[in-house]
Amino acid sequence: MPITALTAAYDLPPAAKTREDHRILNEFYGPVPEGPRRTPMRELISTVLSHRTTHRDEELAYDRMLEAFGDWQGVVDAPTPELAHAIRTTRWPDTQAPRIQEILRRIKAEFGEYSLDALAGWPVERGLAWLTDMPGIGLKTASLVLLFNFQKPVLPVDTHVHRVAQRVGMIGPKVSVEKAHQVLLAQMPADADDLLNFHKHNYWLGQHICFFTKPNCPACPLKGICNYYLEHYGPATEAELAAVAPEWKGEKLH
Repeated sequence: MPITALTAAYDLPPAAKTREDHRILNEFYGPVPEGPRRTPMRELISTVLSHRTTHRDEELAYDRMLEAFGDWQGVVDAPTPELAHAIRTTRWPDTQAPRIQEILRRIKAEFGEYSLDALAGWPVERGLAWLTDMPGIGLKTASLVLLFNFQKPVLPVDTHVHRVAQRVGMIGPKVSVEKAHQVLLAQMPADADDLLNFHKHNYWLGQHICFFTKPNCPACPLKGICNYYLEHYGPATEAELAAVAPEWKGEKLH
């Protein structure tokens, strides 16, 4: 999707940069398709498995787990070392296996079944508090489930979104990942669709352009508002502003 003409605006306040980031990346990537990508249970357990793990290895661990034990009750009843072996492509299988079993036990105890559908009717704060009380589930994971599956107005911030937000200047350099959830949320419309697009677009940008090391700044559509670009390259010229990469065509975006 082509980007409309850009002008450099490095002195925008953080909230204005957040809105401009959202506008630019909506054009760069296009709207995220509507509807949840996965069921709530899969979203939750897959996100737990994904910590410091590639998407491919997370998917492999999830599939092997259910192939080995059949269903969630089978996962709960499995010997923990056998579950750890099934999810061995994750970063810390010996830690994640007992966590997953405890999470599943708590879900069954709360709802009488292995389902999170009741969260649709819960207020946001109650849902966040209940999810984050479980082992291995932080604010990012809880927010992902509530936003992706139940269209709650929350904003997940992972390391990619946090890195982009700090470099651009949407948040300060000392704002933690946890605090960024509230800071960025306050700067965005309280609309689940806007929040989903903001999260996914900045996540993709962090994955494929705004790398942790050696970011591909010349190809970035945010170079006209980005503090990091200004510091390392100086103010972008008109030609540099126009020189952005096409939307990502390589690895399937997820």
